[in-house]
Amino acid sequence: MSVAWHLLAFIVAVCLLVTVHEFGHFWVARRLGFKVLRFSVGFGKTLWSRVGGADRTEYIIAAVPLGGYVKMLDEREGPVAPEELPRAFNRRPHWQRIAVLLAGPAFNIIFAVLLLTGILLMSGIAQVRPVLGDIEANTIAGRGGLHAGDEIVAINAHAVKSQRDVLLDLLDAVSDSAAITLAVRGQDGALRPSTLAIPDPAERRRLTEPSALMGGLGIRFYEPPIPAVLGAVEPDGPAAHAGLKAGDAILAVNGDPVHDFLDVVARIQAHPGQSVSIRYRREALEATVQVPVLAETHDGKTVGRIHVRQPPLVPYPENMLRRIHLSLPAAFARANVEAWDMTALQGRLFWRMLIGQVSMKNLSGPLSIAEYAGDSAALGLASFLYFLVIVSLALGFMNLLPIPILDGGQIVFQAIEWLKGSPLSDRFQTIGQQLGIALLVLLMGVALFNDISRQFG
Repeated sequence: MSVAWHLLAFIVAVCLLVTVHEFGHFWVARRLGFKVLRFSVGFGKTLWSRVGGADRTEYIIAAVPLGGYVKMLDEREGPVAPEELPRAFNRRPHWQRIAVLLAGPAFNIIFAVLLLTGILLMSGIAQVRPVLGDIEANTIAGRGGLHAGDEIVAINAHAVKSQRDVLLDLLDAVSDSAAITLAVRGQDGALRPSTLAIPDPAERRRLTEPSALMGGLGIRFYEPPIPAVLGAVEPDGPAAHAGLKAGDAILAVNGDPVHDFLDVVARIQAHPGQSVSIRYRREALEATVQVPVLAETHDGKTVGRIHVRQPPLVPYPENMLRRIHLSLPAAFARANVEAWDMTALQGRLFWRMLIGQVSMKNLSGPLSIAEYAGDSAALGLASFLYFLVIVSLALGFMNLLPIPILDGGQIVFQAIEWLKGSPLSDRFQTIGQQLGIALLVLLMGVALFNDISRQFG
């Protein structure tokens, strides 16, 4: 997928969510009588501007779409005409200032709930049951007594109904210091307990790294077997040079019969730099070819590859799916519950990150967000809208953190002034802003480092 596609999806997502956030500040400020001087989406050079309304508010679209701001009349930023003093930010009641500051994050959360309601109403819910695939005995899951065919029904007494529920609840449980107890239903229908023992805090923290959780625990969900058929053959690869074509059914590798495409991959990966004998069927004819296997490095390991791709995924059987169609009230109620659960989980994980229980590698910067935006857009409208839901909730949550430069920090300042009965000193506010900027730069630096690390493997 092209860089331009990822960039376009990223710009659309960020501009939309920033506009929602800043419109929240703008709308509430106007309703409460504040004078708004400027509404800007983006920073830097102005690409488009317009002045309108009784207050002659300046509306701007700027060149750098990584934020925005609403500038209000304020004596602390310049002289204010006497007749407009009642509309200056610093002259309004503290509860109104706090309401304006809260409005940005609140609009992001409301937007996410409404968007999620629409997704649920249009698509309903299609849950994949958390039935396990092959479990190796020497893994954490294997030592906990989990077996292929088991279905996880609860984690730490919290009911789970889908693979997504299991992923989120396991991440929550692993990042905590408590024991991890599962309730599973065996193929015989009987319920039994299972405990995942991870006594080492460092191992728990490692499991919270991106993509490390399920593999580290040794948990695999059941996946419909992928036929041992070539989905695509790269033109200049070893398989193409040996005469293999898309659609060929692989029967055996080095004389050993194969059961599915993953079996083919495993057998070829085991022979880097060598040659393998592949027996295949094309229509009604069978033949055998010798294919040289390239030695390539993947995740720090040298594996064999012949540059073929898997066929289209096989859909889950209906008995593995739970489909739920919702009315508008039910979709709205469900959206509120999911938004709360996701935001609460963000809060717990962020706190655990600060105290060292969750890996800092989970902080994502603009490169990762652009990648997720492009990938979700490529999967379809519903996937991209769900991506917007997640990022909008994250934006709302992050802006409520008590960091001085963010809305949450400004709310704290206003609350202190309200209780104190007088404005905070300029020195106190300046120091607070400087600390806030330093903390944000630190977090952004870590996120950007993570982005670059992911790009270079």
